[in-house]
Amino acid sequence: MEKRETIMSSWSPERNQSPGGLSSHLCRTLFVLLLSVASAQDVTPNRDTCLVFQSSNGSSVSCHPPAKLPHRFPADTVYLVVEFFNLTQLRADTLQGASNLQELHLSTNQLESLSPKFLLPVPLLKVLDLTRNALTQLPPGLFRVSAALHTLVLKENRLEILEPSWLQGLKALGHLDLSGNHLQTLPPGLLANFTSLRILDLSNNQLKTLPSDLLRGPLQLERLHLEGNRLRVLGEGLLAPQPDLRYLFLNDNRLATVAAGAFRGLQQLDMLDLSNNLLTSVPKGLWTSLGQPTRDMKDGFDISGNPWICDQNLDDLYGWLVANKDKMFSQNATRCAGPEASKGQTLLEVAESH
Repeated sequence: MEKRETIMSSWSPERNQSPGGLSSHLCRTLFVLLLSVASAQDVTPNRDTCLVFQSSNGSSVSCHPPAKLPHRFPADTVYLVVEFFNLTQLRADTLQGASNLQELHLSTNQLESLSPKFLLPVPLLKVLDLTRNALTQLPPGLFRVSAALHTLVLKENRLEILEPSWLQGLKALGHLDLSGNHLQTLPPGLLANFTSLRILDLSNNQLKTLPSDLLRGPLQLERLHLEGNRLRVLGEGLLAPQPDLRYLFLNDNRLATVAAGAFRGLQQLDMLDLSNNLLTSVPKGLWTSLGQPTRDMKDGFDISGNPWICDQNLDDLYGWLVANKDKMFSQNATRCAGPEASKGQTLLEVAESH
């Protein structure tokens, strides 16, 4: 069974709708079509200006080099892309006059900081994408009028720490992407007020531990990405308040210990990835609430790339594997590291022989 890319991806433009019901991907496609039409009519677009697509819902504006950024964007702008400019700063009044803006993409620049007044002119903003910049912090108060913001992407910046005060004002946040930064720790209470959060991506950081109260605020999580960190232990209570969690990614950590009750209460889980960790055994009862016979884990699970010791301590896992083998990814790569008699055998082979 192969993993599907659509399952593994956290930030998918097709799942994030632009104003007027258009997806981000579709909006960008429309810009390309505009260029094609212009070319077919022997009209040469002015490369020094931003592209503007007008609709009944407002203007969508796309700015890429060598275009020069205008001093003001159209007053009816609802969708704005400013990418690949290698900007280190943006004026505090960059968005002045664009009060209807709902989606802002500033990825792949070199932004080092933002003014605390930067978002004041756009209280209707729903999506902010700051992927691949050079941010090391956010100014307190940045989101004080951003009660409508539901998607915040800070992927691949240079954040080493986070402060709860940086995120104050985000009352409707449903998707938070902090992946690909340099975070080593998270402060207690970071997400305490994010009761609507459904997607949390902390993957590819340097986290060794997580605060026990990390998920006490967001009680409606559906996707949790913790892969690519340095976690060693998954404790008893971290996931306890997550009855709606469907996708859980813990792969590529250093997990050697998972508490017996770590997955207790995850009645809706459809996908679990524990691959490429340091697991040699797991406690009895760990799998009770997952998969068959309780329900079908329809998108599968992966426990490959661990140094499993295939002895009687895995009896509980053996029975669970046999019942759920049709949902098992990487069966051939899930092998025993010991004892000697079982070394090299697939875990499923050993399970079926018990």
